[in-house]
Amino acid sequence: MVSKLIEKIQKTKAPICVGLDPMLGYIPEQVKEKAFKELGETLEGAAEAVWQFNKTIVDATADLIPAVKPQIAMYEQFGIEGLKVYERTVKYCQDKGLLVIGDVKRGDIGSTSAAYAAGHLGTVQVESRTYEGFHSDFVTVNPYLGTDGVKPFVDVCSQCDRGIFVLVKTSNPSSGEFQDRVIDGRPLYELVAEKVVEWGEASMDGEYSNVGAVVGATYPEMSRILRRLMPKTYFLVPGYGAQGATAQDLRYCFNEDGLGAIVNSSRGIIAAYKKEQYASFGADHFGDAARQAVVDMIADIGSVL
Repeated sequence: MVSKLIEKIQKTKAPICVGLDPMLGYIPEQVKEKAFKELGETLEGAAEAVWQFNKTIVDATADLIPAVKPQIAMYEQFGIEGLKVYERTVKYCQDKGLLVIGDVKRGDIGSTSAAYAAGHLGTVQVESRTYEGFHSDFVTVNPYLGTDGVKPFVDVCSQCDRGIFVLVKTSNPSSGEFQDRVIDGRPLYELVAEKVVEWGEASMDGEYSNVGAVVGATYPEMSRILRRLMPKTYFLVPGYGAQGATAQDLRYCFNEDGLGAIVNSSRGIIAAYKKEQYASFGADHFGDAARQAVVDMIADIGSVL
């Protein structure tokens, strides 16, 4: 699966993904009003507003980008109705030719991880029939439980041509409380990186592994170390834009050939119309604002590669 991601990145010349994290506060009033008029101020109404918002963003940007990253929590908060929209969004994006990185951050004991992997990446057997669940192309995985929690995902990657991004050094301010702890003279994130390389050897797809890593752009010096430790591991890079990281902070995440990383931006794109830079588009044209934000992000990252 990572080879497909690389192919799409090279075709679009855009090593970025749009984070579809639709908080209600990001959705323009006219979209919410229409949904609530039809379905009431209910979970169903909120989910419909999310769907219409997502559809507009995807329609406006799909030809420019290789992938999207819906964060499942933004859908789960609306219960079953939200999960229906999550599934609908995944399928709609794939129908548009986009790869989908399901930001689900799963990871549990072996049998539970196997069920998560089947539901989000693979298939599930129901008596004589086989079904696909959410069927993302990639998902994010929490490695806290060790190999027991990660291996079932790696197995599905190999069996079904899928991919994962394992949390290694995340972009949030408190990530260092655990990830930077020194164990046997080395920070924990380095030890996790070495396990990611080990797990990845079981699912190589050309030059890179289907087992990738989440490496936050907000810690550029650490990303330089991790790039050296994981030369054949693709990075999913959060933290650009709204979280404070700049294009200059991204440069260590990439290899010399310009490959090796895909950079995520969520509210910086989907809520671009709220930023002064794109205010001229107005809420009625929030999709056009998102498109321009994508164009600007591509140019910004391209300037340092």
